[in-house]
Amino acid sequence: MKRFALIGASGYIAPRHLKAIKETGNDLVVAMDINDSVGIMDSHFPNAEFFTEFEEFEGFVEDQKLKGETIDYVAICSPNYLHLPHMKYALKNGIDVICEKPLVLNVEDLDTLKLYEEKYGAKVNSILQLRLHPSILALKEKVANAPADKIFDVDLTYLTSRGKWYMKSWKGFDHKSGGVATNIGVHFYDMLHFIFGDIKANEVHYRDEKTSAGYLEYERARVRWFLSIDANHLPENAVHGEKSTFRSITIEGEELEFSGGFTDLHTQSYQRVLEGKGYGVEDNRAAIETVAVIRNKAIAAPGEFAHPYLSKVL
Repeated sequence: MKRFALIGASGYIAPRHLKAIKETGNDLVVAMDINDSVGIMDSHFPNAEFFTEFEEFEGFVEDQKLKGETIDYVAICSPNYLHLPHMKYALKNGIDVICEKPLVLNVEDLDTLKLYEEKYGAKVNSILQLRLHPSILALKEKVANAPADKIFDVDLTYLTSRGKWYMKSWKGFDHKSGGVATNIGVHFYDMLHFIFGDIKANEVHYRDEKTSAGYLEYERARVRWFLSIDANHLPENAVHGEKSTFRSITIEGEELEFSGGFTDLHTQSYQRVLEGKGYGVEDNRAAIETVAVIRNKAIAAPGEFAHPYLSKVL
């Protein structure tokens, strides 16, 4: 049984980590969050220590180490801009990391993490759960088995509406979230790289605080993409639930069905980490480079590779 700490226990993604720690037969010793709405912990680890101040959390971890009761992993579900300092803290203390996406916001931060890994002997593991999804793996195999000169035409559309709170939270600030393409899209860019190979071209056709669109060219694909949190962009056939969402990936005009199959992907990710097969720093580089360019590159004229939804914003 491995002993876990969790940073960021009150957020949207934390319950998946709590469930994964439990389902892989391990123990959560301590959690930390500046917000105290963490009743979800009682469903999984009611006896775990909890702190709202990082200094208290830090002191507890150090006390555990002095007692010979070391923490094996720190799971990080904090806001995007805090991933790097929280990982550095864990690595400096010789503790392996399991971190949510995006691993970091900037490419140079990946190099910093590698230096920390080398110096302190601990390892970074990241959650890249789409790489484990059966539909994604089937598509990757299909592409690998296609003629070597086949270039696939892909449309990626992801609309997930958010209320007014979003822009007032850390997610609404580019220097904290990385912007909308990073915050809601980084796992899709990782998926595209995973399936279609190295990136060859990256154009940005539109970018504001709620919406981003562009064109990506990979070794095996031409991708038109459109991402938005603006409810005004939702089509009539959007899924209306806790939040209204429309997600579509078409390859050569054929819809990729992957709406289901997400339930256990975090648990599978944890199992891979525990088996020494986790995705590390370098596995994240292509996606982090992609979103960094999208965040900073000058807007280009769409031309022939304009996503159909661009008409909603231009």
